[in-house]
Amino acid sequence: MIPTPGGQMPIDMTFPLWGLAIFIVWTIAIVVLLLTVRIRHLATGGSAKDFGIPNDESLLWRLYRVQSNLVENLPLYLGVVFLLTVRAVCGTVVNVLIGVYIVFRIVHSLIHIAGLDPRFRFLSLVIQFGCLLALTALAIF
Repeated sequence: MIPTPGGQMPIDMTFPLWGLAIFIVWTIAIVVLLLTVRIRHLATGGSAKDFGIPNDESLLWRLYRVQSNLVENLPLYLGVVFLLTVRAVCGTVVNVLIGVYIVFRIVHSLIHIAGLDPRFRFLSLVIQFGCLLALTALAIF
């Protein structure tokens, strides 16, 4: 590895860091999709006032809620990745938990976008929080 200009060695990309990269790219993709739907809504005569009206039937509202949910959950995952990275905690269990977390984070978004039964979203959320708790415990102990 080549040292940074400050003389520090860069950290290799770990599974948790790759998970963070995927989380960020997914969030950006949802924001782009939300912007596209908003622009299309306005272009077809819709009002900007419609953006703030809660309506689970509206793709616009569901995308807004997905984007908000991703932004709410990113700091939690970022904190776990920070703990894992600075404590150099790694291994198969960490990799599996990270993989499950990221998959169910994306599944959670897709369920919400599709307007499916909220119980599926709740189950996905429980799985995600279980992964975060397990990862936090692994990082601390």
